[in-house]
Amino acid sequence: MSGKASSITDRTFALVSIGSLAFIIIFLLGIIISMTSYVNPSTIASTLTSDEVLFSINLSIFTATLAVAISIAIGVPAAYALSRTNFPGKNIIDTILDIPIVMPPISLGAALLIFFSTPLGIAIRQNAIEFVFEPAGLVLAQFTVISALAIRLMKNAFDNINPRYEQAARTLGYNRFYSFIYVTLPLARTSLLCSIILCWARAVGEFGASVMLAGATRMKTETLPIAIFLQFGVADVTKAVTTVFILIAISVTVLLLMRKIGGRGPV
Repeated sequence: MSGKASSITDRTFALVSIGSLAFIIIFLLGIIISMTSYVNPSTIASTLTSDEVLFSINLSIFTATLAVAISIAIGVPAAYALSRTNFPGKNIIDTILDIPIVMPPISLGAALLIFFSTPLGIAIRQNAIEFVFEPAGLVLAQFTVISALAIRLMKNAFDNINPRYEQAARTLGYNRFYSFIYVTLPLARTSLLCSIILCWARAVGEFGASVMLAGATRMKTETLPIAIFLQFGVADVTKAVTTVFILIAISVTVLLLMRKIGGRGPV
């Protein structure tokens, strides 16, 4: 290819690349900006101070934080086992863990609801914790959706840590547990923090599984996404749009925090 033809191809490729980026940015900003016609400072202030929205914010933060804590507590050792251990059927286990990631959340919620209709599920509800149409169901639904994501993110982090660091620690007298605590986890802490932040943001925005299992009851199981659903159900567009902006603000804050932490790299 001649130099002139190569130069034209390069410019065309650059224009297509930049144009594609500009299109998606304009498209997303256009959607967000279009919602501003439904709100003004006074409506935003009144919505933010309403008991219903404050309840939704507090419930979303509480349930998402609890779901993430459980997911990380289980996900970190599970991810480490997948990363460092070879065993028969590992590929099958790995595939099963991807199911919650690719399945629609509403399908996961339906599966949970069906499970709690079985004899075992009924026994759990009667003798342990009631999940169906209760706030505990929100935590379980969020955990079900984000646990596989947490494991996948942490497994990738452990895969990128050279096992020789752990082997060196063991030659210095550390057992496998202390090698994990004092060597592997510190090396993976940036990835761990980013995983926590990303999973928390996903849990806050979770809707499908939550509404199927916990229902949509005002001032009881009303997280922010469920609040939007209920507000549109009664044609309260102004309050719904304001709640959407709250979720956008939370999402943007979380993503900026994740990028700031992720940009530091391991230290």
